[in-house]
Amino acid sequence: MSMRIKRRSAAYYRAMRRVRQFALGCLTALLLFYVLFPYYWAIVSSTKQGAELYNSVLLPALDFRHYKELFRDANFATSILNSLCVAIATTALSLGLGTLAAYALGRLNFPERRSLLLTVLMISIFPQVVVLSGMFELIRWFGLYNRVWSLVFAYLIFTLPFTTWVLTSFIREFPRELEEAAIMDGCSHWRILTSILLPLMGPALVSTGLLAFILAWNEFLFALTFTLTEGSRTVPVAIGLLAGNSRYEYPFGPIMAASVTVTLPLIVLVLFFQRKIVAGLTAGAVKG
Repeated sequence: MSMRIKRRSAAYYRAMRRVRQFALGCLTALLLFYVLFPYYWAIVSSTKQGAELYNSVLLPALDFRHYKELFRDANFATSILNSLCVAIATTALSLGLGTLAAYALGRLNFPERRSLLLTVLMISIFPQVVVLSGMFELIRWFGLYNRVWSLVFAYLIFTLPFTTWVLTSFIREFPRELEEAAIMDGCSHWRILTSILLPLMGPALVSTGLLAFILAWNEFLFALTFTLTEGSRTVPVAIGLLAGNSRYEYPFGPIMAASVTVTLPLIVLVLFFQRKIVAGLTAGAVKG
């Protein structure tokens, strides 16, 4: 009798485990559908023409006319180049200045360190609208209005505090013995940073740099405010100002084609650096 009960209980637990696995699989599939379907629908919409946009066909005939028209437009190609230059320059400056600031805030002891960290955190959470007018006056005062490089100066106000805060948390997790041994060997703070800490900060630099690149690549408000001519606009502004053949036509197909074109480089970067991104985001979670 007891053997029957044990067999029934074992069969019951196996059945419950299968039910949980099936429910988990269904939930995972539902989440994947919820996350990936908007991207799929954007790609499908970018291949539709005219009234076909209002047809809810999941597998339409692919027509890449919108993509051909985009790449024939010299202004759109210029905006992609502008966005690329601005994002790369912003990322490089943010990582360079942020690494120096993070080392000072994470390793050096001085009275104002906590106040500076709180200030960096407060600046990083400011809405863009709050600093827009003041930044506009600074851009005009420096003579950078309607120039591409004015965006690099403007974007540092939210990428630099972010990278400084993240890299400071990362540097704090390094054991002090590394630094103390280097000081005993006569290394300066610059040598410690460049020769000891930087080689170990690869995952953190990649993850924070990629996030800073995405912020600069996708930014719209500053780019719309500080650039006026077509030759100085970035991709988000160029997409936002796409017009139809008439004043009553909304160019949904070209906008989707441009959005897909702009999103592809970010997807490639994330896929290429995915291991370093995960390592950088989880490096400070557990202390060794």
